[in-house]
Amino acid sequence: MPILFLFGEKMIIEVENLVKNYGVVKAVKGISFAVEKGALFSFLGTNGAGKSTTISVLTTLLQKTSGRVNVGGFDIEKNPEKIRSLIGIVFQDSVLDKDLTVYENLRVRSSLYPEIKNTAEAAQRAIKLTGIDYPDRLYKTLSGGQRRRADIARALVHTPEILFLDEPTTGLDPKTRKDIWELIRNLQKTGNTTVFLTTHYMEEAADSDNIIIIGKGEICAEGTPVKLKEKYCKDRLLVTFKNGEYIEKELVKTTDAIPFLTENSDRIENVEIINGTLDDVFLNLTGGLN
Repeated sequence: MPILFLFGEKMIIEVENLVKNYGVVKAVKGISFAVEKGALFSFLGTNGAGKSTTISVLTTLLQKTSGRVNVGGFDIEKNPEKIRSLIGIVFQDSVLDKDLTVYENLRVRSSLYPEIKNTAEAAQRAIKLTGIDYPDRLYKTLSGGQRRRADIARALVHTPEILFLDEPTTGLDPKTRKDIWELIRNLQKTGNTTVFLTTHYMEEAADSDNIIIIGKGEICAEGTPVKLKEKYCKDRLLVTFKNGEYIEKELVKTTDAIPFLTENSDRIENVEIINGTLDDVFLNLTGGLN
């Protein structure tokens, strides 16, 4: 039976004081956070920040040093097999067999789950969910975007409650990235799938329900994209005057530009307001951590 949640019934992942050491190296230093069921959750950090270590613990690939971790209401040490049945993982590098077709790969993957009695049915369901129209093609003949879609299908054969995506669109062209994200959002919204994302593309995290930024094994910031931008970056006002003079002003909020523009309206040639972005937030928080 699932244990009681530490953070509330809506939370599907709960991490309390997680520590992971590699000998004397402290990779993760007592972090705590929770992920709401059905949310799109982004976990961001520079290389070496402790991001991959944390995810490896959450997905039962690595043992923690100390702390408490519950996934789907189950303790990660007491019920690792149960947790593995609840999660799907899309790694940066594919684990599918290049010499098998997409369909064959999904049948093989399905056979690894004891709860799946009909592997053909499970494979077809995953194919339909991901919109794959090339099930009989060898994996090695697929384009990057087609491979990524097949990788996601592999992670979905057992209809997991939580989908871990580790840099899912790295190396893909903008159009393919857009298509993959449409698929991911559709899975989240229509299937009530919780999506746990890591990405280096900050614009992909912009639609997250919640974001955590980690650096040097510690949480630097947590919040919605809007709250993080409000707190950790500023908008900028760029003004060119008719006499050729140019100024740049930081704004606490966009409406702060109104008095200045009103007072100088007869002198102004051009105005541009640049809103703060998640890239700014990330750089402001992690720029000095490397």
